Amino acid sequence: MIDRRKLLGLGFGVLGASMVGPMAALAQAKLADSDPIGDLLLRQSQLPEGLPVEGLPAEAAATQAAVPLGAYRPAATAQRWLKLHNVHTQERLEAVYFEKGEYVPDAVQALDKVLRDFRTGDVHPMNPQLFDTLADLARKTDTKDHFQVISGYRSPKTNAMLNERSGEVAKRSLHMDGKAIDIYLEDVALDRVRAAALDLGRGGVGYYPTSNFVHVDVGPVRRWVGS
Repeated sequence: MIDRRKLLGLGFGVLGASMVGPMAALAQAKLADSDPIGDLLLRQSQLPEGLPVEGLPAEAAATQAAVPLGAYRPAATAQRWLKLHNVHTQERLEAVYFEKGEYVPDAVQALDKVLRDFRTGDVHPMNPQLFDTLADLARKTDTKDHFQVISGYRSPKTNAMLNERSGEVAKRSLHMDGKAIDIYLEDVALDRVRAAALDLGRGGVGYYPTSNFVHVDVGPVRRWVGS
């Protein structure tokens, strides 16, 4: 049995083995009906990443107020894993990012690196609660696969470029703050990923069936559908 704290491979690509300390990150070379809130958000084309909380219907705003973002944390003794595949850089990472009641710094650093802006190479600290959301999604969907990452962190330069190209990219996207990620799973249908994300009842959930990804973030509770 290989000690889970040891590097399983040197397949980080540009990450390099130095990104992973002895504590946690494990890298591999291959490494229904009526939906009034969704209908409302669909009409808000000028707000492509959903309505701000003050624009939500009263029941949705109340949900956001009643469940603060900080309430979502792993159990004190629970160990949490993430498996990511950056589809642009082809980097794969498996990491224990939380154990013994705290986030593991070297694993979080490795995750941040994988989720960097692949266009500019800029690395930005991702919000650890976004990792918790992904870990909960993995558990709810029973996936055995890596999350396929379309977009993690976006630099201001990249976000401005994408905003010019598409009306579905917000000028002040949460991707710029390390609080959002666009993903899909190869072994779970996209609508199931969306349903699981909505069932968590936290942050934003955007459904993009044509582009084949689900956006999740740790902003206000909201939902929308894109292309």
